[in-house]
Amino acid sequence: QVQLVESGGGLVQAGDSLTLSCAASGRTFSSYYAMAWFRQAPGKEREFVAAINWKDKTYYPDSVKGRFTISRDNAKNTLYLQMNSLKPEDTAVYSCAANHVPIYSGNYHKVDEYDYWGQGTQVTVSS
Repeated sequence: QVQLVESGGGLVQAGDSLTLSCAASGRTFSSYYAMAWFRQAPGKEREFVAAINWKDKTYYPDSVKGRFTISRDNAKNTLYLQMNSLKPEDTAVYSCAANHVPIYSGNYHKVDEYDYWGQGTQVTVSS
């Protein structure tokens, strides 16, 4: 059974940095075609934050590009999200996701492309 467990969330001030982790189990980590981070703020739809594929190619929306960095450590079975220059609008529950089949390069931002999801970790950025 695949499990994704996020950690590292918390309350920070605007401009601070935070690193989220997603520990994966139940499947060979390197077998995931792509892994991603999404976030959801109260009353809003789930939003794409970052993705990384098996070739370590990364994808970001403009809202976080240059501030957030996604990475994966296959030896530790862990996905990371380094978040710098945090803003109050980054406040949300952050969830990691994974899939094991190829994703068309234009679809990494789509929720439906991912088979496995974690429960999420809260990130709150105060102004």
